[in-house]
Amino acid sequence: MNDAAAADSDIGGLFAAIDAQDSDAFVAYLAEDAVFRFGSAPPVQGRSSIRAAVDGFFGTIAGCAHRIDRTLRDSDTLVCVGEVTYRKHDGGTITLPFTNVLDFDGGLITVYGIYIDIAPLYAD
Repeated sequence: MNDAAAADSDIGGLFAAIDAQDSDAFVAYLAEDAVFRFGSAPPVQGRSSIRAAVDGFFGTIAGCAHRIDRTLRDSDTLVCVGEVTYRKHDGGTITLPFTNVLDFDGGLITVYGIYIDIAPLYAD
């Protein structure tokens, strides 16, 4: 199995780590110098900085569950399209569409972009 096929076959593990709010498992999918951008937030570079940013976000939600509807592969880039349901600390939930674009090198993610309008999660 080549690096691209291995990455595609383990995309469920990546999203399971996110849904478990396990930032250590999440960053294990990333190259040491990866760049991560969530929505309109500034990009963050490096595993430790990404872990801190992701932990900060996890602190604002009670949980999340992703559903991947479609994946598209072009060479070393994987696009995932789906919906994420966030559980709020007040017990409410909201489901939002997202598109993630992941660039791979050697089986690890080098660039991880999440395209989502996260504002409704924090709206009253």
